[in-house]
Amino acid sequence: MKEQKYIYSEELRTDKAILMGVILPKSPCSYLGPLAELQKLAETAGMQVVAHVTQQRQLPHSVTYIGKGKLEEVKQMADELGANVIISDDDLSPSQAKKLNKIFGRRVIDRTELILEIFAAHARTHEAKMQVELAQLQYALPRLTRLWVHLDRYTGKIGARGPGEMQLESDKRILKHRIYQLTDALKTLQNHKEREVYARREKFLTVAIVGYTNAGKSTLMNSLTDASVLVEDKLFSTLDTRTRMWQLPGRTVLLSDTVGFIEKLPHHLVASFKATLEEALQADLLLHVVDASHPDAKQQIEVVHNVLESIHLHEKPLLLVLNKVDAVSDYAELSYLANLYPRHVAISAKLGQHFDELAQKTMESLEADMLDVRVSLPVTNGKLISWLEDHCRMVEKSCVGEEMHYLVRLSKPRHAWLLEQEGVKEL
Repeated sequence: MKEQKYIYSEELRTDKAILMGVILPKSPCSYLGPLAELQKLAETAGMQVVAHVTQQRQLPHSVTYIGKGKLEEVKQMADELGANVIISDDDLSPSQAKKLNKIFGRRVIDRTELILEIFAAHARTHEAKMQVELAQLQYALPRLTRLWVHLDRYTGKIGARGPGEMQLESDKRILKHRIYQLTDALKTLQNHKEREVYARREKFLTVAIVGYTNAGKSTLMNSLTDASVLVEDKLFSTLDTRTRMWQLPGRTVLLSDTVGFIEKLPHHLVASFKATLEEALQADLLLHVVDASHPDAKQQIEVVHNVLESIHLHEKPLLLVLNKVDAVSDYAELSYLANLYPRHVAISAKLGQHFDELAQKTMESLEADMLDVRVSLPVTNGKLISWLEDHCRMVEKSCVGEEMHYLVRLSKPRHAWLLEQEGVKEL
């Protein structure tokens, strides 16, 4: 079998890690190497990556993930390089993780556990911390081991349970109870978030930024709204949603940043962050931000599309934003992406380039499915007149006696809301 192995010499960090992965026949090709993204995740978690080991297989080994020869190679490499952590590029079953821990005599973690460590380090708000804790407990529950087997002695009649088994079951009950508490608390939080977002949608058009992690979403958010969102060259540097006003030509909209996506993003992590994604679920338009300078940009676009489909967002109006054009070295690749995705705009969030075009295309996308409506309202209703002129596209306006007559362009939800307001009549 073919193999790839890369050795690195970097500055000393807390943990030295060896990355291992299985390359399947249908594994996507990467210009940066099969474990490049896993290395970025490990570095984000503060680890020093000292080696890559890959193996081409039809399927991962059912017991040990990789084959016997590779196991010996990884163990020898760990001894020589002083590695104390082994990281798998795919999720390991509880039995696989237990077996590998025994073989290597070192800590073995998989991709999900690594992402959870990063999430735990970056969670700032109470909501994000609850979401991370829930995901961690859901991951840990099936992986509980019998830590008290030395106490597990059957006493009394046949069928009685020893204290080791009782301790394990007790731990499982504690975890299940905490999972129930967190799920219930997050459900309440999600319901509150849904009402909050829906209330805003009645008055404002909403735009949500989505995309691959580290594509420049937070930089774009800061540049457009002065949101002061943390910007770092790390994966998942921000987990909390921020919403700010964004002034477009003739209209103010609400712009929200969301948690980034990644290849092989575990489904239960997406489920745990459902409340965080509520802004995207309720948005009128998605801005899909892409790092156009990344050699795997097309693959990252497809990954995001797959995640959007998994959370039922693939049918929402979407504008592709090709970001970081200032860092593009191969303009043939940029032209290829532009031709492949005609509904796009190319910008540099870092340098503030082509923001006018972004605003214009955003407005065009928002108005593509809007209604032109004629309404009248009393001239004395200054608050509603102000809202109408600030948040709807004004086509015509005239004063007729004690009434203001408007021809406005607005979305269907806002049309319904407007007609419910006192004194408003549709002409």
